[in-house]
Amino acid sequence: MSKFDFQSYLIITIGLLVGSLAWTGFIIPAEIVGSGVGGIATMIYYVTGFKVGYSVFLINSVFLLVALRVLGFGFGVKTIYGITVLSFFLWLFQSLITEPLVSDRFMCAIIGGILAGASAGMILSRGGSTGGTDILAMMINKYKNYSPGQLLLTIDVVIISSSYLLEHSIEQVVYGFVTMGVSAYCVDMIIEGSKQSVQIFIFTRKPDEIRKEVVYSLDQGITVLSATGGFSGEDVKVLMLLARKRESQTILNMIKLVDPDAFISLGSVMGVYGKGFDKIK
Repeated sequence: MSKFDFQSYLIITIGLLVGSLAWTGFIIPAEIVGSGVGGIATMIYYVTGFKVGYSVFLINSVFLLVALRVLGFGFGVKTIYGITVLSFFLWLFQSLITEPLVSDRFMCAIIGGILAGASAGMILSRGGSTGGTDILAMMINKYKNYSPGQLLLTIDVVIISSSYLLEHSIEQVVYGFVTMGVSAYCVDMIIEGSKQSVQIFIFTRKPDEIRKEVVYSLDQGITVLSATGGFSGEDVKVLMLLARKRESQTILNMIKLVDPDAFISLGSVMGVYGKGFDKIK
């Protein structure tokens, strides 16, 4: 397994661990029904006492088998890995945690939503998946012209709303929607944060030195632009590069060391597509 694959599986595993803790430490013991297969498994647990880990594994296995027939083998190993490891972690933590980790139910909804969203964001950012209602939405989308996002939202609303049938409690439904909303916000924050890129223009009297540092020391691509100074009329070289936002401070520190007098323009960009960045879908 390559280093990149190892990193991906490590982060996916940590995400699965965090997600399992969100459900077993906050959402389930506070009797909150969340979204997705976890929400369905939670309702089954409240009614029958059947552990959530078992239900998640069985439901996902059925979805996976049907999807393989309908969609073909397009999920990859990471989805099967995610389903299996998530089910194990849920079973393990539910056996160890019998009381909510905080006593206030609203705080359980908030913390559980944050952890569940962070978990999903980590997993999705590395190309992983925990299956569940994602698979169901993909199967429906194949035959009906509905967007997967709308389908997932509709399915989650139905699951959480149906929790009213358990105790006829509007409060329980509201807590479920709070958890779902917080979770969705955290997913977007993490995924968008991991993909944010910056565009850097460098105006310097040492273009060759900076170019070599960027290419050979930082292993980044860079473009050298020919320009003319508006005031001086002199021919100058302007350096332009695209990088992940998390790498920008390292680049700025390097420029400062090579040429403290360099003039730098740094701006966020909506998207960067190509080698080393995102793929056009």
